[in-house]
Amino acid sequence: MLEIALRLLPHAEGLQLPQRATIGSVGYDLYAAIEKTLLLKPRVPEAIPCGIAIALPEAIEAQVRPRSGLALKHAITCLNTPGTIDNDYRGEVKVILINHGDKNFTIERGMRIAQLVFARYESVSFNITQSLPETARQANGFGASGMGKLANLQTQSK
Repeated sequence: MLEIALRLLPHAEGLQLPQRATIGSVGYDLYAAIEKTLLLKPRVPEAIPCGIAIALPEAIEAQVRPRSGLALKHAITCLNTPGTIDNDYRGEVKVILINHGDKNFTIERGMRIAQLVFARYESVSFNITQSLPETARQANGFGASGMGKLANLQTQSK
C-alpha cells in the first residue's frame, strides 16, 4: 500500500480525512473546509479549500476528479478535470468547482465535493525526428473515429 504524508491545516479541524466510500472505490473523498456556507453561483468558478496538504512520492500524481452524483443531480463539476497535483506541490489541496446549472448551489462545511485518485506516471525524454511511424488514422483528429469511421479505420489497418 502506498503511504502519503498528509498535513491537516487549522481550518480542517473536525473534518474527516480523505477516505474511500467503499473498499472498491478508487477515489478518496475530499471535503469542503470552509468556515461558512458558500453559494456556488451558476457559471462562476470557485476554488474550494479542502484543509489538507500532501507530499506525494516520486512518480505519483494525485488527480482531482468530480463526484458523479453532484454532476448528475446538480450540474456541479470540477474545472480543469482531472486537476493534477504534482509531487513537488506542498500547498493546500483546493477544488475548482463550477455550477453548470441555472440555480445557486449551496456548499456546506464538510460536504464531499470531489475525489482524489492517485496514479503512477512515467518521466520521458523526447527523441527529435523528421517523421513518425505511419498508422491507419494518421493525422485525423477530433471525431475521426466516431460515427462508423472507427470500423473503417480498423478494417483498413488489417
